[in-house]
Amino acid sequence: MLYTTFMLKIAVDVREACRERRTGKGQWTYGFVSEMLKRSAIEIILISDSPLPEIWQTNRVKVIMFPAGLLWHWKVTKEIKRIQHVDFYISPTSYIVPALIGKKVKVIPIVHDLIAFRNEPHDKKAVMIERSLLKRTLKQAAHIFTVSENTKEDILTKYSFLKSEKITPIFAGPMHEDKGSNTPDNKTILCAGTLSPRKNQLRLIEAYNKLPEELKKQYKLVLVGSRGWNDQKIIDAIRSSVGVIWKGHVTDDEYEVLMRSCTVLALPSLYEGFGLQILDALKRGVPILTSKRGSIPELVGNNAVFVDPKDIADISNGLEELLTNEDLREDLSKRGPDYARRYSWQHSVDLFMEAVHNI
Repeated sequence: MLYTTFMLKIAVDVREACRERRTGKGQWTYGFVSEMLKRSAIEIILISDSPLPEIWQTNRVKVIMFPAGLLWHWKVTKEIKRIQHVDFYISPTSYIVPALIGKKVKVIPIVHDLIAFRNEPHDKKAVMIERSLLKRTLKQAAHIFTVSENTKEDILTKYSFLKSEKITPIFAGPMHEDKGSNTPDNKTILCAGTLSPRKNQLRLIEAYNKLPEELKKQYKLVLVGSRGWNDQKIIDAIRSSVGVIWKGHVTDDEYEVLMRSCTVLALPSLYEGFGLQILDALKRGVPILTSKRGSIPELVGNNAVFVDPKDIADISNGLEELLTNEDLREDLSKRGPDYARRYSWQHSVDLFMEAVHNI
């Protein structure tokens, strides 16, 4: 393709990918940048406030590092304007620098979701920043990328001044590639995600508590993920529920062991911009219980059991159906990996390169 024949010089905010405990946006940035570093047609400048992952530390990479804090954004803005011949500044997780930088440099924001504009509880600082800066960022952007068609439609609905052709969904790839298929242990229901109201762990725990006693004796509900926001009720429910285990943040290897051995992945989220854990489960053939919210139906197609995320009884009934219907689990397990092949980091970067060539 023509777009692979020119040298592109870009700067990328990779702070969230450099965290020891990455959130979903950090995982997305890590996967996307790791694939970009494989492309010879890209000269890349990585901007952070902490050391890069070891896999990125090569002679090919130029690094700009400033200490974390409010001044980070101002210093980066000045530095990007100073650097000669930067084609694009890519911002995968923040709208502050894109709002400050103006139009002197072509800015490309990655919009994961519009959770800050919804009624579900969310981190107050993030809500304030996104509500204040997103509109300005989108107006100034050279182009806008989203991680799903659903997020693109959300943006077009909210900001009618934008044209569809200015927004390109580039999706995502799995958090871990080629790690093998799932072999269920017939004792684990896995829920992976930062503890927060949006991930809906509280209702999931209450739904688990409603399961028949024989199922609760056989299956444990295992939650993995760091503490987030408004999560005290979730912590209290974990502590008071027999059969519910919270492992906190786990290493990549621990996550992989759980994903390859669990019987079901349960994530009845209230809203997802993409859903990396769900894609990981699809690729490994893990039967999934989830909700028809946000981008999730787009991500999984018909290859999941869907429940009403605000109806505890419906979540419980869905869990019971999955845990007692072996034929259903086997069917979902066979279909998931084939469906998931449409998502990869290579595909995401290909879509990105094609779009920026046309800007």
